[in-house]
Amino acid sequence: MPAGSFMRPFLSALIFVVPAFTSLSAVASPVSVQVADSAGRALPEAVVLLEPLSGKPPVKPMPDAQLAQEKRQFKPRVTLITVGTAVNFPNFDTVRHHVYSFSKAKTFEIKLYAGVPSQPVVFDKPGIAVLGCNIHDRMAAWVVVADTPWHAMSGADGVARIADAPPGTYQISVWHAGLAANSPPVTRRVQVGSAELRESFQLAVETLP
Repeated sequence: MPAGSFMRPFLSALIFVVPAFTSLSAVASPVSVQVADSAGRALPEAVVLLEPLSGKPPVKPMPDAQLAQEKRQFKPRVTLITVGTAVNFPNFDTVRHHVYSFSKAKTFEIKLYAGVPSQPVVFDKPGIAVLGCNIHDRMAAWVVVADTPWHAMSGADGVARIADAPPGTYQISVWHAGLAANSPPVTRRVQVGSAELRESFQLAVETLP
């Protein structure tokens, strides 16, 4: 993400960077993103991130999230959180699981366990963490860690809605677990104004495990 850089002649402008995001929230505009596959079918669980090109806004961790194991599956399959958010991994199955991720966004292991681990896992870097189970190879989940307060996941209709983006120029990034392994998000530059912004994306997705 581009980061703002301010030299000495522009120090006075620095004072207004953080308040700018706050004051503009009063005139924030909704952003709706329709996500579909190459055949035009709606894609649920698509992640949309809206990142301002004018500088990095403050981002707070979300309340603790939960990524459970139930019927030998991860639920939910895709989890969207912000940097610094803790995730709990309760095991509701009668068999033990061994949850792991070797992704750059977060590397960790919770070795064979039942019930609820004593400590959650804190996702402290932005990116996409791919999770698996060492015992059940078909189990897969994704944790998307956002470094922006403006983010959303598409519902059954394939639409992701961000309600409070201040006017400005943004990079919009769209990602889906059905994209080929290690594929980056699909990006586009957009301009958010006073009226609702509507965008649409078609992604070449594959069959999920």
